[in-house]
Amino acid sequence: MKIDTVKVFLNELGKLTQFSLRFFLEGIKPRYEFNEWARQCFFIGYQSLLLTGVTGFIIGLVITIQSHPSMEAFGTESWLPSVVSVSLVREIVPVITALICAGKIGSGIGAELGSMKVTEQIDAMEVSGTNPYKYLVVTRILASTLMLPLLVITSDAISLYGAYIGVNMKQVVSFSLYTNQVFAKLNFGDVLPSIFKSFFFGFAIGAIGCYKGYNTEHGTEGVGRAANSAVVVATFAVFLIDLIAAQMADILHIT
Repeated sequence: MKIDTVKVFLNELGKLTQFSLRFFLEGIKPRYEFNEWARQCFFIGYQSLLLTGVTGFIIGLVITIQSHPSMEAFGTESWLPSVVSVSLVREIVPVITALICAGKIGSGIGAELGSMKVTEQIDAMEVSGTNPYKYLVVTRILASTLMLPLLVITSDAISLYGAYIGVNMKQVVSFSLYTNQVFAKLNFGDVLPSIFKSFFFGFAIGAIGCYKGYNTEHGTEGVGRAANSAVVVATFAVFLIDLIAAQMADILHIT
């Protein structure tokens, strides 16, 4: 039983890898579907902005409130803006934003392409001479890869404002002093790795969602399974990529 499970896992991993690598081959070939790509950027980026922004604000507020008693006990509450900002930008906000997108975007793409698969719309596109992989998959993967870093940057800024509100719930700190304390410790070595890995988060979420939806089977029941498995696998991929990114940053001494 265990051997069969390993075989199934490796077979699925191989198919996903092959499916993802096809993106680079199809993406460089004309014709380029700019209109569909722009539409997907709107759905993936703009329509996720409110959810990720509100989440970022709450994270910044909560982390600051929870951290204050511990730092006050050691007499280091003046370091609160610096410590919280580094934690938010380096790790917390990028990962939480990616997890939210894995649930919202991954399931949405999986369900959408799954529905098109079981209703034979993808087969109809092939018959009509349209490349369904380029039109449906390339545009969505590219949109998620480019939009997720923008969502992370926006969530970073909103979370830092939430942290500012949290600091002022415990003490009075002007906005100029707060920003000076934040940027005294926050540098490019904190910001760039978090943005860089968010490109990989976006690619993984888009590729997994498209793969699950594009290969849906067993009718409408398979659509639900495709959406559910897209979220589960994309969530696991986010944690795995984050682990690899942390190890690489440690090896390269990015601090």
